[in-house]
Amino acid sequence: MTVNNANLVIEVEPIPLEMDASGVVRVGGTRVTLDTVVAAFQEGATAEEIVYQYPSLNLADVYAAITYYLQHSSEVDAYLERRQAQADEVRRQNEARFDPHGIRERLLARRAEREAAERATTGC
Repeated sequence: MTVNNANLVIEVEPIPLEMDASGVVRVGGTRVTLDTVVAAFQEGATAEEIVYQYPSLNLADVYAAITYYLQHSSEVDAYLERRQAQADEVRRQNEARFDPHGIRERLLARRAEREAAERATTGC
């Protein structure tokens, strides 16, 4: 829809949100996700603060993303809940494959073994 009255052109701009191949919504053609912008907004950040924190974004796109969120909050909240559930599942799978408990101790032990082997080969 375009309205032209006394040199003022009012037209509908496309929403700067795109879904990538993995189903993640990104803002303004950047790698910044809608999740990130909405979380910052919900924590009280202004659009200007979000752009400052993520300089690849432009201010108009952040305002448009926030506007979209405010006008479609139930749909966006459902999307964010699905994304959080997916992240939780990936975390569970990773923790099942790679036990995070005691990782620091295992890494320090591995480093100590490597350093001991280097000292043995160099004679120091």
